[in-house]
Amino acid sequence: MPAPGLCRNDAANMNAKTLTVVAQFKAKPGKESQVRQELLSLVAPSRKDAGCVNYDLHQAQDNPALFLFHENWVSKAHLDAHLQKPVLQAALGRVGQLITEPPQVTLWERIG
Repeated sequence: MPAPGLCRNDAANMNAKTLTVVAQFKAKPGKESQVRQELLSLVAPSRKDAGCVNYDLHQAQDNPALFLFHENWVSKAHLDAHLQKPVLQAALGRVGQLITEPPQVTLWERIG
């Protein structure tokens, strides 16, 4: 069984070149629990997506309005397929009404 946070049987891909996604969300005042619930609803199904190495949601210790996804994907194609999933699109649509600004998403390539 993979370590917590690792997806399916893709733990072996941790040594391969992966695409890392960091996505940050800032909840509107009073909407923190709703944003948390919506974002948490994405974790289990996303971890089952093909090409998912890990998919982890974090909440800032010093600011409960801040949420961060840290994800690793086998390839950009796998990430793109994930981003087209109806469950993801629906949840992001709902979250869009609960956050102060558009999510900040950056893509990273491991170099060492």
